[in-house]
Amino acid sequence: MSISDESGALEYQRAREAAMAGPAAVVDRASGPPWVILIALCLAGALAAAIVAVGRHGDPAPQLQLSLILGAAFGFVIQRSRFCFLCIWRDWLDRRDPRGLLGIITALVIGITGYTLIFGAWLPDPSGSRLPPTAHIGPVSIALVLAGLAFGAGMAISGSCLSAHLYRLGEGSPTAPFALIGAVGGFIIGFRSWNGLYLWTIADAPILWLPRHLGYGGALVVSLAVLAVLALFLLRARPLPARRELPEGDPLVAVFRQRWPAWLGGLFVGLIGVGAYLRLSPLGVTAEIGSRSRQLAAAFELLPSRLEGLDSFRGCATIIRDALLTPNGLFIFGLVVAALIAALLAGEFKPRWPSIGQLLRGLTGGVLLGWGTVIGLGCTVGTLLSGISAGALSGWVFATALAAGATVVLRLGRRFGLPL
Repeated sequence: MSISDESGALEYQRAREAAMAGPAAVVDRASGPPWVILIALCLAGALAAAIVAVGRHGDPAPQLQLSLILGAAFGFVIQRSRFCFLCIWRDWLDRRDPRGLLGIITALVIGITGYTLIFGAWLPDPSGSRLPPTAHIGPVSIALVLAGLAFGAGMAISGSCLSAHLYRLGEGSPTAPFALIGAVGGFIIGFRSWNGLYLWTIADAPILWLPRHLGYGGALVVSLAVLAVLALFLLRARPLPARRELPEGDPLVAVFRQRWPAWLGGLFVGLIGVGAYLRLSPLGVTAEIGSRSRQLAAAFELLPSRLEGLDSFRGCATIIRDALLTPNGLFIFGLVVAALIAALLAGEFKPRWPSIGQLLRGLTGGVLLGWGTVIGLGCTVGTLLSGISAGALSGWVFATALAAGATVVLRLGRRFGLPL
């Protein structure tokens, strides 16, 4: 296996090795200068003040305030547990380490169970033509497969999915800013290619919602059974490594400095996702980026005069908004700031000047990520996590295509000596 500093993989590998080295190494790694801790505390205070201010002056205040809180919680959790879909998939491909994938399965078990409870209260009879409000349940088409393949390839090239690039932005990643810039370009290309794909394959594609065909109980049992089989396969293929003891009597180190177990990250991701859907909307990180990209494309007359059917689908909406503060925008803001605070406290904020390779890989991978997000109506958080939690077959299809795209690009890249 080739580990390259260009892709950020070396950075990830070092963090992983440090996390696996045991408590003593972790404590030593985290013993940064006091001014770093002071900056983290100041940022935490500023974030708390922003939460209070948004609650008093925002409109609609409750939604904006809760979005900021949930974004901060999500950013802290995924940074501490390094909940990165590419890193998790690479751990399995290269080392047959199942822990990250078991963390995703944990998040899905929580999400599917929580969504089912909510759906039963909001839509008692799932057999009709209605779908749960705002849930990420999309059409299953060839375009969705292409979107997943492109998104997976973009992850492999840029080093992360979009949610991980956002938390790695808080870590000072040299690649993440260019990946996000590239994603804006990918969004615009996606808008320009949408009409053709919509008329070719999306317009008549079926929208398959499992509870409609199996009932809530049947869909829950089938989904949990599939996840249980996957978990058993992972555990039988490669048993978990020996458990390392946490340092006794030092909970601050365990919370703020030591990497969280993947299952714990998955547990909190699942709970945040259920809470977000119950109070606001399904978890997603691309609506604001997509909306601003659409606004930018419209300003430069790069947007088609009409996007056929795009705004009628559920998913990470890209509707142009005039408001400065939006729920998803504040969610992203809270995510990045909380990830920065977590990285400072853990000694993992290590900004570096980008190389040409990192710049090009970020832009190239970002374009694929953005295009895949528009055509797939979301990313790993929206279409995959929230979609599968909602019982959408589109979530499973996107996840399978995404894994295939990432695997092919990683394998080909390493065969030809590329830094993947």
